[in-house]
This record gives sequence, structure tokens and C-alpha cells, in this order.
Amino acid sequence: MSPPLTINLVEGSVSFSFSPQAARDLQAAIAQLMERLKAVAAKATPGGKASPQQPLEYRYTGDVFLEIFCNPNIWPSPFAAKVLITVRDASIRLTTEAELTRVIEDLNQYLDQAG
Repeated sequence: MSPPLTINLVEGSVSFSFSPQAARDLQAAIAQLMERLKAVAAKATPGGKASPQQPLEYRYTGDVFLEIFCNPNIWPSPFAAKVLITVRDASIRLTTEAELTRVIEDLNQYLDQAG
């Protein structure tokens, strides 16, 4: 049995059942998001017009439903970016923001523990 994934939020944290494979899939989706954020930041020169980048829309359904959304076009750099997180099951729904860099750290820590 895998340990729960804990995501640290702007205030507080949320933990839930998550599989290592789902964590790797999310890690890959975030890596693509980072490339899009870097593309936006590189073209953010005065008078320059960056071509719009696709948002991250990650969804996972297991013991809980997890959705992570981020529009890379509104953040000046990957380090400033925040993601909108929704975690829900039959009895509760939580929607909040988290810092992208913190989510990356939380995923890496989870994968280290889960093996």
C-alpha cells in the first residue's frame, strides 16, 4: 500500500490516497507545464507577444477525484506560478491554490517514499 500524497497549500495541506503511477503521470504533466511557463517567460520582453500556451488540466480518479489546473499565460515565471487544486469524494470537496514549486517538491518527496 502506498503512502498518502500530501500537497502543501498556501495555508495548510491536504493528504489523500494516490498511486505512484499517478504521481509519475502528474510529474510528467507538470514537466510539460514547466516548458510552457518557460516559453511564456522567455517571450515576455517589452513589446513582445508570446504565443498563448495550453493550460495544464490534470485529472485523476481513484479513491478521490483530483484536478490540477494552471494557465501558464498569466504567470511571469515558473517560480511565481500557482495551480488550482480540487480534491473531492462523495462527502467533501476542497478547491484551493498551491504554489507550483511546492507541488513539485511534494510529488518528489512522495515518490521517494513510495519507491
